[in-house]
Amino acid sequence: MRKLRILGRLQKTPRWRQVEFEGVEYKALSIKDILTEMKNISELIVDLAYSALILQDEDIAEEVKYLETRMDHLNYEIRLIAMMAARTKEDAEKLTGILQVAEAAETLSNAAGDIVKILSLGKDKIRFLSKMLREAEEKIFRLKIPEGSPAKDRCIGDLRIESETGVRIIAIRRKDFWIYDPDGDTVLKEGDILILRGDEEGYKNLRKFVKGEREWLG
Repeated sequence: MRKLRILGRLQKTPRWRQVEFEGVEYKALSIKDILTEMKNISELIVDLAYSALILQDEDIAEEVKYLETRMDHLNYEIRLIAMMAARTKEDAEKLTGILQVAEAAETLSNAAGDIVKILSLGKDKIRFLSKMLREAEEKIFRLKIPEGSPAKDRCIGDLRIESETGVRIIAIRRKDFWIYDPDGDTVLKEGDILILRGDEEGYKNLRKFVKGEREWLG
């Protein structure tokens, strides 16, 4: 199944606010397409929310808000389709399960939105919280691809980063853009900032390779 890959440009007006105030434009999407996108967002948004909190990164927080708004619109669209498709009681009963799944996905995205709202308290007030979260078995890291890195201009899939280190790339910040949940065909570029999830040892091995301090494991 194709993973979610969204490329978003950072702007002065947050994208989540732009989407929120533009209104909802109805598009003829299938229930399968909508549920697939909702599933992908729900898998990603919690990772991004905790990344924003641990790294105290407002840019990541804005992307979480954008995805939360996108999820609201998808839930609206799937309800429209359900209302248009239900002609009998039997039809309505069949669609109930689908709507429950959609509602659960939206609830998850709303929770992620609540997590990033904690940043509004101020970095000084939540510094202890980010330190506590760093003690978890799986941690969040940030790693930049430096000039001359052996990882530069190579595909994630070719490097086998997750299988070799146990560290997963959640997102990539490339200049003014974000790439969410990059797949194996994504090529790493000089200056990319990787948002990672995994254990300390795997991260250290990856960092040493990225900085040219050791040969690759694979």
